[in-house]
Amino acid sequence: MPNPAGQVLSWAACAVNPSARVISATGMRAGGNPWLLRLANAGNTSEVVLKTGDVTADLDRLQLITTVAALELAAGNALPAPRLIAADLDGSAAGTVAVLMTVLPGSSKIPRVASAARLRALGAAAGALQRVALAPRPGLELRTRSLYDMDFAGWRRSAGTSQLLDRAEQRIASLPVPDGQLVFVHGDLWQGNTIWNGDSCSGMIDWDAAGAGPPGIDLGTLRLDAALFFGSSALASTGLPAAGEVLAGWQQAAGRPAEHVAYWDVAAALCTVGDMAYCLPGDVVGELGRPDLDAALLTARRDAFLAAALEELDS
Repeated sequence: MPNPAGQVLSWAACAVNPSARVISATGMRAGGNPWLLRLANAGNTSEVVLKTGDVTADLDRLQLITTVAALELAAGNALPAPRLIAADLDGSAAGTVAVLMTVLPGSSKIPRVASAARLRALGAAAGALQRVALAPRPGLELRTRSLYDMDFAGWRRSAGTSQLLDRAEQRIASLPVPDGQLVFVHGDLWQGNTIWNGDSCSGMIDWDAAGAGPPGIDLGTLRLDAALFFGSSALASTGLPAAGEVLAGWQQAAGRPAEHVAYWDVAAALCTVGDMAYCLPGDVVGELGRPDLDAALLTARRDAFLAAALEELDS
């Protein structure tokens, strides 16, 4: 991907300090957007994150509007997320729509073996969000599933599906979205969007799908993510599978039992297509430090997770 243009870099540097200048811009996802900017100012260096969008694309602008609203809400509730530095949501100053934010220390790399402590910390991250009651509002609209702007059913029709996914789609369609209080949801909460220092989660990133919704949206996505990366076998230390540890961490942080877990597990699995190579291609899992995973294994793990959720939902 091309590096950010000079105008947006000048805007970003000036937002930090009028005398600062950008000395490097490094792509953080597949070599591109968002960008880690290194700044120099009066002999000192610092780093910030720049996320940009196409000024002519409505979706790009909406996603950055959501990012700004989510970061402001996260800061107001002392949630672990980047802090907003500046935003240009019409491109008048930066030359493109852009958001500038602080850097969270740590890494998004996913270990090959997860400790119970890490998995519970992952669940606790979502559990903290559910404490923030939120009515839908501009920038943080109503959400009923993860990645609200992606048509997964249509994607399955073009990229391929399976009998299991078809059955899950029909089952979910026959049910109402569970009632309950609407809360602040991340909307795309998986390990690739979390930052870690050892087994401590230092924050959540990529808030462009956030909104107001049932807390099960984020919990189900995290449980599926844990099953994909670590499988369904019980951990030797606790006897719980990875998804079970995520649930335990969520419930401990939330201070209450989770509701409608099977429904939200199925809903999370429906944010995929038949072949997981399309959802988590090899370059993505490799970038996250898990080249040991391939599409066949990820698909088998997704199917096992979904089949168990459907059985629980139907019981």
